[in-house]
Amino acid sequence: MVVVGTLVISSKAELLAASRLPPAKGTPDPRSARVTTRAATRRFPVRSVVTTITEARRLAILFLLAVLGLMSATRLAQAQDMEPRAYSASPINTNFLLATYAHTAGAASLDPSLPISNVRGVIDGALVGYDRTFDLFGNQASAAILIPAVKAHLRGDVFDASREITRLGMGDMLMRVTENLIGGPALTPAEFMQREPTTTAGVSLTAVAPTGDYNPQHLINISSHRWSFKPEAGFSQPIDNWFVDRSAGVWLRTDNSNFFGGKDRGQGALWTTQAHAGYNFRPGLWLAADVTHYFGGDTILNGVSNQDFQSVTRYGATLSVPIADGFQTKVAWASWLTAHNGGRFSTGF
Repeated sequence: MVVVGTLVISSKAELLAASRLPPAKGTPDPRSARVTTRAATRRFPVRSVVTTITEARRLAILFLLAVLGLMSATRLAQAQDMEPRAYSASPINTNFLLATYAHTAGAASLDPSLPISNVRGVIDGALVGYDRTFDLFGNQASAAILIPAVKAHLRGDVFDASREITRLGMGDMLMRVTENLIGGPALTPAEFMQREPTTTAGVSLTAVAPTGDYNPQHLINISSHRWSFKPEAGFSQPIDNWFVDRSAGVWLRTDNSNFFGGKDRGQGALWTTQAHAGYNFRPGLWLAADVTHYFGGDTILNGVSNQDFQSVTRYGATLSVPIADGFQTKVAWASWLTAHNGGRFSTGF
């Protein structure tokens, strides 16, 4: 189980101007010049701004990628991040600060190249991050950087002997750039109020830098001690109060030339795809059904493949709830439908 708290701080003027939902039938359009800023504030409180929630979710998912991973040991996060609304539109020139805490407890899915089994543990993590939307060749884009710190206590069987370990330190830094190529022109907050919801499609690149704590004498480390990249493409389709998302990408990793035991460890491409369908109950309150499939990712030690090709299908649900001004929480659950070489577990966060 994972408990996550996210605080996003931004300019009230930027957030207020960014509010954009179609008016109910028979009510004045809040975009009209006859509606005052004060009236718009009552109709669209800052805590309900769609843009804030979208950016908070993007950053929180990236954080889970770092904290849940213990990336040299478990492949839980990088393959299975199910991310609704990743390519929805936002106004440009908006800044976001993020502070997040996560608590994880339960079983872990491990890298088959490691001689560890029956692993369970407790992981606590904290993160600070920054995100900014901007104009990139006339399209709306965003860039984020996140730095996590992790404390983990794990127990499991190493070569059939029961062991326990504790790890405390900095995690690998994450960076992500996203650009909406279709349906996401670069609009200021004031211009964004006037846009009609439409299909958006874009691309993103996530990079994980090996900046975290690593010791080659340890089987399990906070850092993966290698670079990881995930190019991805996706789209989001609003249908009245409903939305449908789809994306596909691939994790590509450099080798860890200083792996446990002096080995060189590599990994093949891990292909991922995901789909989501959800409903907006009101600004900031939405529920989505999620499904993802990933395959590939054979590990390689000293040039010899371990023949541990993965093929896993997982499903779940995500609930987003605004609980205070500028504070957003999200609850999600996922389990496995089919699994080959990993993925046979349920998660909640």
